[in-house]
Amino acid sequence: MVVWRMRRAQIAAITGFLLFAGGIAVGQNIGQSTSESADATGANCARTVPFTFTSVSRDGQHTRETPIWQAEGSQAFFFLSGMTIDADGAPNAYHPDNIGLDDLINAGTPEHWDGIMTDGQGNPIVQGPSDPYPGYYVSCTSLSDRSKAASDPNRYVDATKIPYIVLPRNVAEQGGARLGDFAYVVNLSNGKSSYAIFADVGTLGEGSVALADNLGIWSDARRGGRRGGVLYLVFPGSGNRQPRPIEEIQAETEKLLADWGGMAKLTSCAANPQQPAVTTATTKPAEESSSTPAANASN
Repeated sequence: MVVWRMRRAQIAAITGFLLFAGGIAVGQNIGQSTSESADATGANCARTVPFTFTSVSRDGQHTRETPIWQAEGSQAFFFLSGMTIDADGAPNAYHPDNIGLDDLINAGTPEHWDGIMTDGQGNPIVQGPSDPYPGYYVSCTSLSDRSKAASDPNRYVDATKIPYIVLPRNVAEQGGARLGDFAYVVNLSNGKSSYAIFADVGTLGEGSVALADNLGIWSDARRGGRRGGVLYLVFPGSGNRQPRPIEEIQAETEKLLADWGGMAKLTSCAANPQQPAVTTATTKPAEESSSTPAANASN
């Protein structure tokens, strides 16, 4: 797999954005449209915040507002988050005895499985002797090869082989992203970056085992991941709603990034210190994770 490294100056510029966005700026309103031009690096990057995403802690006591940015004149959007590790789609992701790559608790519950395929009675489908991992459950992703049977483990995007990102459904809808679209992801702590495909619907700031490996992030689906410092750039409408081999994901993403403005533009957009703050509140219950359109936002 190919992993790109950014130049030291580019890492420093984007890291400056991370440090500012991770703090709390008094007097700024989350959810309101912001438009500005970045000139600290000498490049022009007028940006807006068309909407924000509200994530909620598991105990339901805290919320966090994440701005979703767009450079003016482009439908591509980007945001800062951490990375939790998704093993869905890997044939050894889940096992009845909970010895798979990920804990069964992350696949849902017997009443509603999310990361495991079920039969007509709602029972998890177990791989047979001719499947990659006999005895393991068939783990699924939202993006799939519909030419294959639903019980075929090869129908889904293997998290251990394909670098993919996960987006909440409402972020994808408001951002115009579709399953199969391409993305570029940067680990700001070490400068490693990777191409990726949008292959699963779930939480904001989640990536496959293969993506984490590319970025130098601990890829253990049970205990790995990173709390912050990961920059995601998504290209809506760039895919064909089908799984793609690594070579195509790389080639398409390289072209998309270059056409968008390349690393120079990404550095400029991310380096501008005039950011709305990422804030925390303690009001919404857990089930209200959502994205909120910005007032007077321009796309």
